[in-house]
Amino acid sequence: MTGSWMESVEEARRRARRRLPPSVYSALWAGSEKGVTLRDNVEAFAEIGYAPRTAGLSDKRDLATTVMGQEISLPVVISPTGVQAVHPDGEVAVARAAAARGTALGLSSFASKPVEQVLEANPKTFFQVYWIGSRDDMSRRLERARTAGVAGLILTLDWSFAHSRDWGSPHIPEKVTVREALRFAPEALRRPRWLATYARSGGVPDLSVPNMADENGTVPTFFGAYGQWMGSQRPTWEDVRWLRDQWEGPFLLKGVIRVDEARRAVDAGVTAISVSNHGGNNLDGTPAAIRALPAIAEAVGDQIEVLLDGGIRRGSDVVKAVALGARAVMIGRAYLWGLAANGQAGVENVLDILHAGIDSTLLALGHSSIHDLGRSDVLLPPGFQRVLGAEPPG
Repeated sequence: MTGSWMESVEEARRRARRRLPPSVYSALWAGSEKGVTLRDNVEAFAEIGYAPRTAGLSDKRDLATTVMGQEISLPVVISPTGVQAVHPDGEVAVARAAAARGTALGLSSFASKPVEQVLEANPKTFFQVYWIGSRDDMSRRLERARTAGVAGLILTLDWSFAHSRDWGSPHIPEKVTVREALRFAPEALRRPRWLATYARSGGVPDLSVPNMADENGTVPTFFGAYGQWMGSQRPTWEDVRWLRDQWEGPFLLKGVIRVDEARRAVDAGVTAISVSNHGGNNLDGTPAAIRALPAIAEAVGDQIEVLLDGGIRRGSDVVKAVALGARAVMIGRAYLWGLAANGQAGVENVLDILHAGIDSTLLALGHSSIHDLGRSDVLLPPGFQRVLGAEPPG
């Protein structure tokens, strides 16, 4: 192994912190308000135990599965995140890493790279949208994604409004002007390796979002698109059904945390849902996604695919989620830390860490396939689950 190899996701986080300017790093890791949900997303996994076996263990383990029709080598999918300015190659580097490790990714409509370029790097790309503007605006974005040939659509609804952060929100400029560059210079100069990476790429962090171009081809900045989102009417369940009807292929609804809304998602005709609280970046005090997963999987897991997004830091976390009913998990901060630490190789490194952890946990549990996992493999303490929106007893 070379000196660049990272042994854990936590090591990727530490290297990302050392490499990135403080404001960039804080934008990456921080949750909303006090960070209660952010912490619970991670810490809840430690409350789950295992029921391991000691003899008759399987010599070979199969980690492969499918998500929305895409065959993937492990039950881990890249979750869509906005402008990935932690590295100049951004979403293209992530797409290449996912392709190299045989998995799929979600591409944010707020990404810094166009969907067509990302698809060249990885055809197993799901395109993510927020509800922004009118139905005509949504139809235009879907048509671009359809023409590009994406593998499926993700509608994100677990980000509903902006929150302050108790530790302070970092200053993110509308665009990188000379004035903003000078303002940011002291931070950047303290991180010469990060600055050198951008210098070699011949540019500065690009805060435009090409996948949000309007009908005239005008590309807004991140905050320009954010402002459009803030000014848009919040979608109804009728809008979700309408959008699903406009899309012929696989369709994932991201952000379900309640049993009743999981059932409404089924009624809307979606292919899959992601149990998620937007990584602790929405309403602080929402329970950890893993606490809400079992009840949702039990309610709708035989009708649609159920994924989990939030708090994954090791392969054993993935196994716990699958044992509790998830088809696969989506990762966010973990791969962004890898990207910040070492570009494409860093993302591949993080996926390798998770792959190894899943494999070794399957070995200890005595299973030969990820599909053999079930509730009997994990131990949940009393009061662990959170059942939100369940129908009252009849």
